[in-house]
Amino acid sequence: MKPTHIPFNKPYLSGHELLYIQEAIQAGHLSGNGQFTKRCQHYFEQNYHIHKALLTTSATAALEMAALLLRLQPGDEVIIPSFTFTSTANAFVLRGARIVFADSSPEHPNIDVSQLESLITPRTRAIVPVHYAGVSCDMGAIVSLAERFNLAVIEDAAQAIESFYQGRPLGSLGQLAAFSFHETKNLIAGEGGLLAINNLEFAPRAEIIWEKGTNRAAFFRGEAAKYQWVDVGSSFLPSELNAAYLWAQLEQKQRILEQRRQQWQRYYKAFEEIAARGFVELPYIPSYAQPNWHIFYLVCRNLQERQQLIQHLAEQNILAVFHYQTLHGSPFYQPHHDGRILPNAHKYATRLVRLPLYFELSEDDQLRVIGVVLDYFTRLRKTSS
Repeated sequence: MKPTHIPFNKPYLSGHELLYIQEAIQAGHLSGNGQFTKRCQHYFEQNYHIHKALLTTSATAALEMAALLLRLQPGDEVIIPSFTFTSTANAFVLRGARIVFADSSPEHPNIDVSQLESLITPRTRAIVPVHYAGVSCDMGAIVSLAERFNLAVIEDAAQAIESFYQGRPLGSLGQLAAFSFHETKNLIAGEGGLLAINNLEFAPRAEIIWEKGTNRAAFFRGEAAKYQWVDVGSSFLPSELNAAYLWAQLEQKQRILEQRRQQWQRYYKAFEEIAARGFVELPYIPSYAQPNWHIFYLVCRNLQERQQLIQHLAEQNILAVFHYQTLHGSPFYQPHHDGRILPNAHKYATRLVRLPLYFELSEDDQLRVIGVVLDYFTRLRKTSS
């Protein structure tokens, strides 16, 4: 008989989600930008030092809004890490930009800041750091470099709600930033995202783009005499039902994050010995970063061992998964890549494995995951000795 299934992720119902969804239904405003949307946006502005926050249908949509706000032209260049999700690149490719890929750091999957200056050309318009696993990139160095070359910084903070750089909230450091509330994230809305606007000059136009290119929001505030099409835009607003679900999650933020912290640290402590023996690398947290415990991963020695570990866990009915494939080596963008070898992006694409981590993962189930992982490396040690 197979042991009980342990999924990789499980969406969490914190308590008031259904109540707030019912409130939204009873209020008769479901299409977006109602009371729950406004509550969530205000929460982010007040708690994360964001000038203006706009809820979106996804982090992908928030990044697409950011690309529109930059007024990118075909041939403009945007620097992003190769080890990231396709949305990070797609947002700018849709505007005709050329993507210049940066490698990951040897110590962690985030962008290798030491490479960035060499990638800047007269056509570079923006740098897009991705805070992988909710661990901050070296934002001080990135912002300083961007200021020297007059570049925009757009934070892909999809995984980084309640993560910090030197005590400052991620998403508040770039001119623009994107968050995600996808069901796999720490705080969820099913599907959803948020555009953080920290450069005041972007705020009026961002609201127009958000409202399908119209001045609808200003009109309903009594700031415009007519409701008209005034710019490009699209349907970026999420439903009030999604916002209501998110509001319930925000109310329980500290409880959710504390549970994840305990789980993350339990994994880390359990695997210190196999890391010391050189079988895996553990997540590296730079001194400037305060993470949000979004992902726990191991970096195996090679692709074969990663595949064997995932299979060994699957045989015990435990789902572990790898993460991104490199974008510079993707079927779509490889023909446009400049041919540079990015060894660290390749390392994480072929060797990183993510373990189950979600609010309702019980201590007993987590200890079972740990035991199965350690069993694999015990067997590996015996066969290799």
